[in-house]
Amino acid sequence: MTQAILGIETTCDETSAAVLDRAGSILGLAIHSQDMHRIYGGVVPELAARDHLRRIEPVVSAALGDADVDRRELGAVAVAACPGLIGALLVGVSWARAVAMALGVPYVPVHHMEGHLFAPILEDPEAKPPFVALLVSGGHTMLLWVPEWGDYRLMGETRDDAVGEAFDKVARILGLPYPGGPGIEAAAARGDPTRFALPRPLMRGVESLRSGARSLNPKDRRAARDIFDFSFSGLKTAVARTVAEVEGGSPSPSSRDDIAAAFQEAAVEVLASKTLAAVVVTGCARVLLGGGVAANRALRDSIRAELPPGGRLFAASPRLSMDNGAMIARAGLYRLESGDFGGISEAAASAPLPAVLSWYPKSSDDPASGPASEGASALTRA
Repeated sequence: MTQAILGIETTCDETSAAVLDRAGSILGLAIHSQDMHRIYGGVVPELAARDHLRRIEPVVSAALGDADVDRRELGAVAVAACPGLIGALLVGVSWARAVAMALGVPYVPVHHMEGHLFAPILEDPEAKPPFVALLVSGGHTMLLWVPEWGDYRLMGETRDDAVGEAFDKVARILGLPYPGGPGIEAAAARGDPTRFALPRPLMRGVESLRSGARSLNPKDRRAARDIFDFSFSGLKTAVARTVAEVEGGSPSPSSRDDIAAAFQEAAVEVLASKTLAAVVVTGCARVLLGGGVAANRALRDSIRAELPPGGRLFAASPRLSMDNGAMIARAGLYRLESGDFGGISEAAASAPLPAVLSWYPKSSDDPASGPASEGASALTRA
């Protein structure tokens, strides 16, 4: 029996499978993206689950074929068990559990967002902790401090819409196709972002923190969350109002491009500024981007351009930024080798990252904090 691990991803509208060796190298990868949701302008959960059921076996067979690995040679089966659309999750979890049982190999349930954390290391072996991680997808927006694998400190998260969801909704408002990210990015490249003024939500205190003019009181955790949390609902509403006010509610193509450019610039500024503020307070200039929105070139360029000297930005290629089985297999490999499955077993529509802790500034007079380690000068456990 080989030591290959199979990874299965069915959390939303991609059916994907991948085979990795024990060194974490991709041997085979197959991704099927469901196109039927474009008709509806968003994912229809029942249609997604039905398509996963039809596609999972041929997708797995394709990945195994690329890897030249027989399924009887697998050493483990990993699957994204949470979070996601429950019907879609159940397809992948049921299939993975049954195959693992039939083969007599470990069944490894994985948190989908932890998979996104591992995606960049599939292509760059240097993409390992410590780093500040910005995870941006259709369902999640979160900012993490990651001193080591399996140790996740939540600095901020969205209070309403995830940024990927905001891209999709704004695209629908502008008459652009689903998924919204690529369409808005293309339109923004043609547009003028200065023509329309759009808000930057929850930005109070961010720039002064980045410049060093402000520090965080270790006793005031609410202030830290106000700086690092995200909100995109108001930005989406501002776009809708702008569209309604421009040219009688029927904007010309050039106006649509200008609105798309203004929206992208606002969203990117919020994401990049908060991430760079996290770089300041953690003292770590290593940043990892994960999730589908991480493929946005403006976001990558904005963070990379403002990192301090010696800083590094880690982001997977567009194919591995989208939902895929390779990232699930890589996270599963970590969980298998550590012997810690993070308390995950069954499919769940929502679930926190395994062992995630709240982050807050380190107090200089807190003896429990101990000496600051490299890249972790402003940290303590909650």
